[in-house]
Amino acid sequence: MSLDPLTSNLGQLRAKHLLRRCLFHYNNVLLSEMSNLTAADAIDQLLLDDTITYNEPYDPLPLDAPHGYWLSSGIYPPDIQNQGRKRGLLSAWWWYNMINRANLKDKLTFFLHTTFTIASGDVGASHYFYDHLRLLEFYSEGNLRELAKKITLDNAMLNYLDNTQNNANNPNENYAREFLELFTITKGEQVGEGDYTTYTEQDVIETAKVFSGFKTMLDRSIIDPDTNIPMGRLSINQHDQGVKTFSYAFDNYELTGGNSEETIFNELHEFVDMVFNKEATALAYVKKLYRFFVKSEWDQEVENTILLPLAQQLYQENYNIFPVVKRLLKSQHFFDAADSDSTDEILGSIVKSPVQLLSSTITNLGFSIPSPEDDMENYYKFSINFLRNTYFPMSGMNLFAPDTVAGHPAIYQSPDFDRHWFSSSTILARYRLIECLITGRNKLGGNGQFGSELDTVAFVENTSANPGNIYYLIDEIANILYPNPIATARVNYFAELILEDYPSYYWTDTWDEYLATGENTTVKNRLDLLIGAMINAPEYQLM
Repeated sequence: MSLDPLTSNLGQLRAKHLLRRCLFHYNNVLLSEMSNLTAADAIDQLLLDDTITYNEPYDPLPLDAPHGYWLSSGIYPPDIQNQGRKRGLLSAWWWYNMINRANLKDKLTFFLHTTFTIASGDVGASHYFYDHLRLLEFYSEGNLRELAKKITLDNAMLNYLDNTQNNANNPNENYAREFLELFTITKGEQVGEGDYTTYTEQDVIETAKVFSGFKTMLDRSIIDPDTNIPMGRLSINQHDQGVKTFSYAFDNYELTGGNSEETIFNELHEFVDMVFNKEATALAYVKKLYRFFVKSEWDQEVENTILLPLAQQLYQENYNIFPVVKRLLKSQHFFDAADSDSTDEILGSIVKSPVQLLSSTITNLGFSIPSPEDDMENYYKFSINFLRNTYFPMSGMNLFAPDTVAGHPAIYQSPDFDRHWFSSSTILARYRLIECLITGRNKLGGNGQFGSELDTVAFVENTSANPGNIYYLIDEIANILYPNPIATARVNYFAELILEDYPSYYWTDTWDEYLATGENTTVKNRLDLLIGAMINAPEYQLM
C-alpha cells in the first residue's frame, strides 16, 4: 500500500469510487468526464463548481402572511417565530444547493460538521445555524487550527455546548470537555483516574477557564474580519484572568490570563496553538479523515504507512486540510491499486449514509426535485414534509441534528461504524425510498404527493445505448449504480424480474412496441420493478 499518486487516467470503476467519496451524488455525464482524467486533475475539477442554485431560504408559511426571506428581514433573530421550521428550511437549502453542483467542498463541509458537531435544534435562532454552516464552508479547504479558534466564538456553538454560560465565578465545562475529547486531540487510553493520556481532567478545568467570558451576540452585529461572518462577543469581566496551568499531557504549560480584549484573544489563540502543537492532534484529524473518506477500520500497516505520514504532513502544513485530503484521495492506496490482498478492498467498503443514499439515487436516476423558486409548494412538501419530517428521522440521520455531540453512531462507534445505518428501525426508510421517488408520494408517512415522479423510461433512454437488450441494459445500469461489476448470475437474476420466464426477446419486442407507438405503460411497469430491485440490492447500499 502506498501514498504514491495514481497517475493513470481513472477509467469508469475508479472514477465512480472517487466521485462517491468526494461527493454525495453524481450522474452519468460527470462519470464519463471524470473517467478520462487523472485523480489529481479530477479532484481539481471537483473544486470549480461554485454554483448557488438557491440563494436564500424562503419560508412560505403561514400561507396568509409568509415569513419569506427571514434571514435578510432585519428582524431581531430571537423574535422570529417558528425557528424549528426555519432550521429545517436551512438544512434543505444546504442540501438543495449541494445536490445541484459537483463540489468536493460540500463533502468537506459535512466532514467538518462531523468533527465540530452541533445539533441544529439546540443552537438558538436559525440565523446562528446559518452562520455556522457558512463558517464550516469557509474553512472546508482551509485551516483546522484557525477553525478551532473561530468556532469557539460561533453563536451556534456557544449555545449548543453552553459556553455562553461559562463565567469565571461559575464555570461550565461542557464546551471545554468536548473541545478536547471530540473536536481536537481526542481522548486516548485511560491510564489513571482522570487521565486520558492525551489530556487530563485538570486540562478540562483549565480549558474551561480559557473559554470563560465568551458570549452569544444575539443581534449578530459583531462581524469577524477574517470570515465576514457574525460571531459572539467577549465579556471581559466574566473571563478568568488568572494563570492556567495544564498537566503533563501538555508539558505543564502555563498560560497567562488576559485582562483586555486583545490579551484575552491572544490567550485563546495561544491555548489553541498549544493543543495543535501536539502531534496527537494531527493524528486524530487524519484518523477522522480516513474513516470518512476511505474505510472505517484499518490495521497497523495502514496506520504506519498511510495515517502517520498524513498526520506528519498535516502537522507540517500547519493544519491546512486540503493538501492532505488531496494526497489521500489521489493515492494508490485510496484506489486499492497497490494492494495485493483481495480480501481487504476499499472500493465498495462503506455503507452509504441516508443522505448519500438519497442524493446519489436522485442524481443517478435523474429524479427532478421540485424547484424552490418555481414550485415552492411542492418543494416544501418534498424537502420538509418528506425528507426532513419523514425520511431522515426514519433512516436514523436527522441532517445536521445528531442525537449527541459525538455525532451519529455510524461516524464514531466501533466496531460497527457505518453498519449502524442498518437496523430494524431504519431499514424501512432505506428500502422504501425508491418507491417514494417512483410514485411521487411519501410512502413512509401519510402517502402525500410531492409533485415529482421518477421517470424510469426517460432514465433508460438517457443512459443505455441498447435498451432493447435486457442483459446489456442491466449491465449498463449496474455499471452506473454499483461500486464493482456484478456477476452474470446477478444480471440474470435482475433480467428474470422483467422477463418472468419469457425468452429475452419478450423485452426486445416490448421496447420496440413502445418506440413505435409511444405507449409506455408496460415498459414503465417493468422498468419501475427493475430499478426498484437494483436500487434495493445489497450492492447499491455500498460505496
